[in-house]
Amino acid sequence: MERKTPASELRDRMERFRLRMDTENPSWEFAAIFGRVTQFYLTGTMQDGVLLVPRTDEAVLWVRRSFARAQDESLFPDIRPMKTFRDAACGMGACPATVHVDTEVVPLALLERFRKYFPFRETGSLDTQTAKVRAKKSAYELAIMEQAGRIHRHVLEDCVPGMLREGMSEAELGAEIFCLMVREGYHGIARFGRFGTEMVLGQLGFGENSLYPTNFDGPGGCYGTAPGAPVLGSPDRTLNCGDQVFVDCACGVQGYHTDKTVTYMFGRPLPEEAIEAHHRCVDIQDATASLLRPGTRPSEIYETVLGGLDLGFLENFMGFGDRRAQFLGHGIGLTVDEAPVIARGFEEPLEEGMVFALEPKKGIRGVGMVGIENTFVVTRGGGRCITGTNAGLVPVY
Repeated sequence: MERKTPASELRDRMERFRLRMDTENPSWEFAAIFGRVTQFYLTGTMQDGVLLVPRTDEAVLWVRRSFARAQDESLFPDIRPMKTFRDAACGMGACPATVHVDTEVVPLALLERFRKYFPFRETGSLDTQTAKVRAKKSAYELAIMEQAGRIHRHVLEDCVPGMLREGMSEAELGAEIFCLMVREGYHGIARFGRFGTEMVLGQLGFGENSLYPTNFDGPGGCYGTAPGAPVLGSPDRTLNCGDQVFVDCACGVQGYHTDKTVTYMFGRPLPEEAIEAHHRCVDIQDATASLLRPGTRPSEIYETVLGGLDLGFLENFMGFGDRRAQFLGHGIGLTVDEAPVIARGFEEPLEEGMVFALEPKKGIRGVGMVGIENTFVVTRGGGRCITGTNAGLVPVY
């Protein structure tokens, strides 16, 4: 697959970004984009620099390092080298009083260094606008995500059952899944937009370790390798006969992700309560996917699905105890946690080409986290799954 983002893609993305800004920030004059994910989306390269977008002139990507790599990777029409922001200021002309920046990711110290040469007085946000532009995927983006989905399906559905062996640790399993995914074409990082969120592969746990509380806003749990690195899985918790195995991980190609969860029963079946809860989660996923149609509001989907669940099932649904996620699914693309979200408060109607990871799950005391997750594309006929159709709770015995 072509590594360079086509010039036509870059032009379309910039045009849609400008249109969003014109519509939602009608007084905007100047945008400065520091976040490397959004820089990549708009330019096709991720470098140490800043993308400057004047309202009445052409955008310029100013690169501190590496200018040579940016030129090699990107078809963006105007890439220029800089040693400091002084070079960019000399090349851009007068700075307006207000500059819109990606406030969710730019550190204050970096912004102050930028302000030294671009003496603006007010800071505006462009985070919502870039998120909305990125939410609708093009055919080019969907083709990449479908490739990630094929790798994801193959590894979690076909390969992981044969990798499970008694006595292996969670960390060992995570490392082996990671290595296999890389060999299959995985780009090697699970990237998140939420500040301070770090993961290696995803969340993984045997038995009740999959209920262990985390600082990540999601239903699953993960013990991790250590308090200073709560990722991958425990090096001490080993796989025993009768364990439930929970694997919730991202897979990505060329920067674009899919998200998928598969659970396994190792050695013998789980208690009937857990099996029934799991199958109900699968039904909820399918019902939610059928509502992923253009024009439907995410909040409407959330209320419709939750409104059909009884109070008994809602206990420990989407989490465990007092740690519960208030959503059924999330947008996904260049980051795992993109907007919009299938939750209350998201009122803008869905568009064809948006992509969501749906993840209804339920914690079961004494067992662990059951449920499912797959990645779906919004179509006129409902969500189209790109990560496989296995219902999970795969027996390995």
